[in-house]
Amino acid sequence: MSSKNSNEPMLDIFIFETTQLIEQLEQSILTSEKSSCYTPAAINEIFRIMHTIKGSAAMMVFNNISTLAHSIEDLFFFLREKKPRHIDCSALSDLVLEGIDFIKVEMEKIKSGDNADGSASALINSIKDFLLTLKQGDTSTASLENTQKVDSKKYQYYISQDRSKTYAHRNAFKAVIHFEEGCEMENIRAYTVIHNLKEITDQVLYIPEDIIDDDDSIEVIRREGFQIYFKTDYSYENMHEFFMKIIFLKDLELIQSENDDEFREFSKIKQDVVDEYPIKAPKLQEQDKEIQSASAQQSIINVSVDKLDKLMDLVGEMVIAEAMVIQNPDLKGLELDSFHKAARQLSKITSEMQDMVMSIRMVSLSTTFHKMHRIVRDMCKKLNKEVRLEIIGEETEVDKTIMEHISDPLMHLVRNALDHGIELPEERLAKGKPQGGTITLEAKNAGSDVLIIVKDDGRGLNKEIILNKARENNLIHKDEADMTNKEIFNLIFLPGFSTKDRVSEFSGRGVGMDVVTKGVEAIGGSVLIDSNPNEGTTIMLKIPLTLTIIDGMNIRVGKSRYTIPTISIKESFKPKERDIIIDPDGNEMIMVRGQCYAILRLHKLYRIRNSIRNIPEGIIIMVEQDGEAICIFADELLGQQQVVVKALPEYIRRLKKIRGLAGCTLLGDGSISLILDSGGLINF
Repeated sequence: MSSKNSNEPMLDIFIFETTQLIEQLEQSILTSEKSSCYTPAAINEIFRIMHTIKGSAAMMVFNNISTLAHSIEDLFFFLREKKPRHIDCSALSDLVLEGIDFIKVEMEKIKSGDNADGSASALINSIKDFLLTLKQGDTSTASLENTQKVDSKKYQYYISQDRSKTYAHRNAFKAVIHFEEGCEMENIRAYTVIHNLKEITDQVLYIPEDIIDDDDSIEVIRREGFQIYFKTDYSYENMHEFFMKIIFLKDLELIQSENDDEFREFSKIKQDVVDEYPIKAPKLQEQDKEIQSASAQQSIINVSVDKLDKLMDLVGEMVIAEAMVIQNPDLKGLELDSFHKAARQLSKITSEMQDMVMSIRMVSLSTTFHKMHRIVRDMCKKLNKEVRLEIIGEETEVDKTIMEHISDPLMHLVRNALDHGIELPEERLAKGKPQGGTITLEAKNAGSDVLIIVKDDGRGLNKEIILNKARENNLIHKDEADMTNKEIFNLIFLPGFSTKDRVSEFSGRGVGMDVVTKGVEAIGGSVLIDSNPNEGTTIMLKIPLTLTIIDGMNIRVGKSRYTIPTISIKESFKPKERDIIIDPDGNEMIMVRGQCYAILRLHKLYRIRNSIRNIPEGIIIMVEQDGEAICIFADELLGQQQVVVKALPEYIRRLKKIRGLAGCTLLGDGSISLILDSGGLINF
């Protein structure tokens, strides 16, 4: 990429739009493959997307992307215009998806600041060979000589001879383009039009003139449209087709002049003073009104994720500052009615602001879910399996940070279900099952958590095979007779565990399922697994909606403070001596409504001095996760409040013996409170 085109805003726009178009293109390919090959609407959509990517990549001088997009565009132009009867749809999809993968790799290089230096020559040759096969193999198509190609290195515009017309002189045109409201970056889109137009004519003039460096040109284009005067050899029909391909085009006015007097007149005016031309910038007050009107019509804007992260950090600091003000020790014993009234109003506003910022950061799971279609499609072709991916609840939303952490775990679960779970077609038929398997990907809300379920109707988990593999790798640290089905199934999540006898492209190395638990636990989530032989396996991820701010219950043990997420608390109560039970191993238990629960003394776990030792004098907090519960013994409850989750210092995280901690937070009086991990304490 040349330095003259390394303008950061333009590069950000290119990355954003190209990424969106690539996702849209991939989804269109996969959808078309499921139907009866490619419909005319799908062909038109793919052609339009590749045309846009080609133009924007050429504008940014990413020539390898532009050239590849151009070759795919040529292919779909032929499909659109000639409608060949015999198409190998699977081979066509493979070619386009391979092109998508190449562009994705190059886009990652661009994002990281590296040179997009990949070579797509081999793929381009494959596309050309496929196109040649189509032309030679279908008798209904016209010969290649019936199509005239514009001589250009970067831009090719096809004109059928039956529509073309030879002119003794160049035709003069005036075009006025209006973009769709709210599309944004009208000056960049106008620049793309001129860039493509200059490939087929060298006589182009346009208003406004400075469309890149002058930000006021955006308002002029929105108000008056983008006016272009040009001369070309091509007919009105050809140029009309050219302009109709513009993305976000709302209205087009294309006029062919009988002579080029208007073109010459405009050339003279442009050489003098542009302000003399009828299109003048409005007065300041009128311009302000236009800007306000345009802003009112705009309903959606794109905001950098870094800015949202910074905003969330500021809201977190504001929550801490609010707690410091309201819970200031200097206020103890003072009667301050007006202060407390103002403090309640401040808390209300802070809470609403926090909810609003969190809602802005929420994104639906649809993008992540639909990426799995590609994984299923590619694996089915390589493993000779027939699998249908069913998606439920894709509109469920989570924080963007959560989304980034669950993408890899979901990919591993889907791959594992298809490779290990779903049987080959002949094996399924022998068992009386349908030939094709089904993997269900479901998401739903459960309080302040989101449940993501990956379910397959395959062979299920074999407990004996799992136990045998675990014995071979010395992964069992408990009497097998005492292990429940859940504990046996959970062995597959241990590092190094694999039931595959041979290593394949997708599995067998013992890496993958442990990535699931690590990724989910890193965001405070948990993994549940259930399976039945020959019926299938269900794996459920329970993840929080957000990581930044949580509702917590503060407790005291000696002089130490701890915070328990309120979502994990089932109940709290004052224990009685008669309810305490000591088992033969000396473990303390407590009887609650006929159920026996283990007691965890935090002062013993974390070696805290000067804490209450006599259970009836303290408080019991029962926490529950994944259907299991434990009773935590503490000195007293300090109260509930929203806390900002901070990561533990590195030196604490390195101490593997310290378990049950999920992070830390700053309380209103300036003291540090450690946030307890309920799941870690239950499984301690």
